[in-house]
Amino acid sequence: MDDQQLLRYSRHIVLPTIDYAGQEKLSQSHVFIIGMGGLGSIVAPYLASAGIGQLSLADFDQVDLSNLQRQIIHRTSTIGENKATSASQQLAELNSTIQTIPITEKLNDDALIQQAKKADLIIDCSDNFATRFQLNRISVQTKTPLVSGAAIRFDGQVSVFHPQDPKSCCYHCLYDESALEEENTCSTTGVLAPLVGIIGSVQAMEAIKLLIHPNRPSSLNKLITFNALSSKWRTITIAKDPDCKICHL
Repeated sequence: MDDQQLLRYSRHIVLPTIDYAGQEKLSQSHVFIIGMGGLGSIVAPYLASAGIGQLSLADFDQVDLSNLQRQIIHRTSTIGENKATSASQQLAELNSTIQTIPITEKLNDDALIQQAKKADLIIDCSDNFATRFQLNRISVQTKTPLVSGAAIRFDGQVSVFHPQDPKSCCYHCLYDESALEEENTCSTTGVLAPLVGIIGSVQAMEAIKLLIHPNRPSSLNKLITFNALSSKWRTITIAKDPDCKICHL
């Protein structure tokens, strides 16, 4: 790192658990973020400002006026633009020393596998069960760690899955795919704007910890939940399903 980078990341470097070596790891890391909506709007800037060397941003949707209530990486001036492109432009203003790769088309399984293989970590910032189950399968298949987040109405949750660890459960251990039939969306049920900021911040924090200490995931096999109305956090232990058809090999 040059003098400018040392100054930029000095508040990280003075932390004993990060130090110079940890910041170097972050600068050499590649994170694949799926979804540049409410959660991605928080995750991506925090990872960019933290000095993650390469961020691949995937979203095939366009910025809409109704998004701006919570998707704070976008601007009124970018309405109608692709979300990955809009986000990439903002991140370049925040930290021009990192590389952002906007992915503007919808990715099938083969394309997702290729992206996951190139990344050190997948962060699921999507807004639907179908994508979450798809990314879980990709994570298990490619052995790429996954940080999953969700937020709707007043409730949010975060989980970390580490397929390289034989003790780690997966998203399918937590939810059955029958959940697809019961799905609600923010457009139909609403979501409190600051909630996605809280959940996205936790996702970014878990990602940074996992990148620095990949063999010590502190939130493995845990479901972290937050209710905005009661301001209550809960941490629930998740059991690995021995009969899971995705991660039980």
